[in-house]
Amino acid sequence: MAGYKEPGFADRVAAAAKARESALARLKDKPAIDPAVVAERIAREQERAAAQAARSAERAAERERLREEAKAKKIVPPAPEPVPQLSEAERKAARDAKYAARKARKSSN
Repeated sequence: MAGYKEPGFADRVAAAAKARESALARLKDKPAIDPAVVAERIAREQERAAAQAARSAERAAERERLREEAKAKKIVPPAPEPVPQLSEAERKAARDAKYAARKARKSSN
């Protein structure tokens, strides 16, 4: 019984050429595209593009209308609540409590 023979360079080139010929034959056998189908596809794409442009224009008009309403109402965002200012002693007590809590967590582990 003969063992496996690794294909050489010439064998690989011949296989590639055969595959290329086979692919070209399949392409040649393919029927040409009907011009009516092409025209229909182009028309559908143009309709889709026109509908998208119309939606985009509607959205832009809505955004502009909302901007105008906001300007007319002069909407002002609420002012942030003032942050309470702690004294030095209060800040030190808060910091010490934070460190004590961390130390307690570490010692319990």
